[in-house]
Amino acid sequence: MTDTRPSEQHIVFGAGLIGCYLGGVLTTLGFSTGLVCRPSVKSKLKSGIKLTDYQDRQTKALKVDAISSESPSTEVLPIKQADFLWLTVKCTGIEQAIVDITPWVNKGTVILCCQNGLGSDAGVKQAFPDNIVLRVMVPFNVVELSPGHYHRGSEGDMTIEHTDSTFELVNSLLAKLNSELLPIKTTNDMHGLLWAKLQLNLGNSVNALADIPVKAMLEQRAYRKVIALLMQELLVVTDGLGLKLPKITALPAHLIPKVLGLPNFIFTRLANKMLEIDPNVRSSMWWDVSQGKPTEIEHINGAILKHAKGLNIVCPANEKISLLIRQLSSEADVPVEQRPPIAAETLLAWVTQK
Repeated sequence: MTDTRPSEQHIVFGAGLIGCYLGGVLTTLGFSTGLVCRPSVKSKLKSGIKLTDYQDRQTKALKVDAISSESPSTEVLPIKQADFLWLTVKCTGIEQAIVDITPWVNKGTVILCCQNGLGSDAGVKQAFPDNIVLRVMVPFNVVELSPGHYHRGSEGDMTIEHTDSTFELVNSLLAKLNSELLPIKTTNDMHGLLWAKLQLNLGNSVNALADIPVKAMLEQRAYRKVIALLMQELLVVTDGLGLKLPKITALPAHLIPKVLGLPNFIFTRLANKMLEIDPNVRSSMWWDVSQGKPTEIEHINGAILKHAKGLNIVCPANEKISLLIRQLSSEADVPVEQRPPIAAETLLAWVTQK
């Protein structure tokens, strides 16, 4: 019998929530896939992996090749080097990951950077100048409903960038990976797309401070007003940079802050797509703050502030939110009223205080 399984070898490095979901999809599609993950995650995957999404689709893989990130050299690896290496660590882990992925990278390995925010791919390109390094935009959230059960809780197509020279490569990959559980698109304007995604990611820090699920946060107008202020500042910066943001939601970028500020009874009618989120979903920054880990604030709100400074634009809302998150991450002596959970009206009053 002819073996019809895909021949490409994949490594998902830094398999947390997004990485496990991606690795699970690759495995169920028949790719030889290794998931490099923390020992605690490896333990959860001993009985396989289950994938579900917000539209009640599901699949299972009874066997997953999981590799402990703490002792990869002592394990029998599913592959020494990868055709495709998916880098799914957070921005804060890129520097160490560049060192740790070396055993799996050869001159033909394509490295796909799946980070939030801006600029994290630069170090990867510098470290691997002879490799193809592509950016990937992941618009959806993933939650772990039980050990080994990863649930995509919101809509959106994973998008892989392509250049003229990588067009055929990326589209060939898309044809093999695109599926109901992992819809994929390509773009030749990843810079604009990442700025558009950055606009949506501005809710991450607010979610970390609210300390409630994303859907519950969006149901409260004062939280939405804070996010709207952050977005309005971003749009001033993108205007200053001459960027036109591509549309990645049902609403154009410039209308999203206006809709967020609407009274609840109007918002719930006009923005029903925004509320089509699994009630368990929380932002990745909430996970970091709740576990006392470094956050991606410098690559999200901080990226706006960096570009704003070069344009002599002030962004007070982003400055205040960034300050709060930095203080929480550094275990500074933060007043009780500025520690999560921060009530919606309290946070709005603090952010708008002159």
